[in-house]
Amino acid sequence: MPVDRRPAVSLLGQHLRQKLVIICCGAGGVGKTTTSAALAVAAAQDGRRVLVLTTDPSKRLAEALGVTANTPDPVRVRPEREAEAGIRPPGALSAWMLDPKLVSDATVRRLVKDPQRARELMDNPIYQQVTQMIAGMQEYTAMEALHGFVARDEYDLVILDTPPARNALNFLDAPRRLGEFLDGRIFQMLLPDRDGRGFGGTTRRMAGRVLSGVFGEEFYADLQVFFSAFSSIFAQLNGNAQRMRQRMQQDDVVFLLVTSPVRTALDDALYFEDRIRELELPLGGLILNRSRHLAEHRPMPGPELLPPHATDAHHRALKALQKLAERERRHEAEHRELVDTLVQHAAKDIEVLTVPEFPGGIDDLEGLGALARWLLDDAHARVRD
Repeated sequence: MPVDRRPAVSLLGQHLRQKLVIICCGAGGVGKTTTSAALAVAAAQDGRRVLVLTTDPSKRLAEALGVTANTPDPVRVRPEREAEAGIRPPGALSAWMLDPKLVSDATVRRLVKDPQRARELMDNPIYQQVTQMIAGMQEYTAMEALHGFVARDEYDLVILDTPPARNALNFLDAPRRLGEFLDGRIFQMLLPDRDGRGFGGTTRRMAGRVLSGVFGEEFYADLQVFFSAFSSIFAQLNGNAQRMRQRMQQDDVVFLLVTSPVRTALDDALYFEDRIRELELPLGGLILNRSRHLAEHRPMPGPELLPPHATDAHHRALKALQKLAERERRHEAEHRELVDTLVQHAAKDIEVLTVPEFPGGIDDLEGLGALARWLLDDAHARVRD
């Protein structure tokens, strides 16, 4: 086995070199997408073939990665753009914007062996609505897409930017919640008989008459077609949900929890960390974005800033400047307090990293590279040994 003679790197750097799957989790609006893309750039710069699966990038970030919605396959970043970002062969960066319907359709085509039956299901209006309505379906399709790309063995590393959710646990619970839906009594009642002749039994016939009377014959016919086709993949979907949960517990997978210096987001992150441990999933680090805890201490603006013959306008301007400086100091103190809370709560074996707020935001490959360098620099990002 060849010896890795590259320079020693941080724990996060080791994950980028060694893991097959990195899953970036957190509540919406904390910078998961940008962090995921920056980590992908860093791994590609290190010579790995990387795919980042993203959900809702900003317009300019999507343009930088070359991704658009409704694209059936990942898009490789153009070689000249890779070179500008410091990516050299064998390193490569690809991206794909998650689309729940595309993933659902691909799953149907894979699991339903009869192409005509698969087409009937995908064209069914009930199917098109249910794929958006089932609790956990968006998160489940993210897991399904991740599973598919890993199985293709085209990439050394797949980074998943989890779907935005008010509750970050939606992603972890997606396989379970989908399984509960598929096992539910109502779903089971509406499945056709084993001989495939449609709804059977007294209860099913009664349900059919009620649905037909309330929603109309056309809706009832669509419902029959949907459940008749869906029943053929029911067991496989249920099994996939369980296998994906087991897959997330493997040694080549690591979770990174991304949060921001807002008390509610931080509380969500701490609760999320506890749940990850309860589920025995591998948590590799906590990343606090837009942190100002490292801001340099500056003296308060005072009368020395006033000109020799200061007017009332000058004094009013100084007072406004002092109020602004005081507000900035309070924000910095609050951020330091939040960092202390995060460090004290996080398990000792978890790396805690902080990222400052980059002026102008990050929406191109150059900015992603700068963020990656910060994250991989222990002297800057890591807040405890």
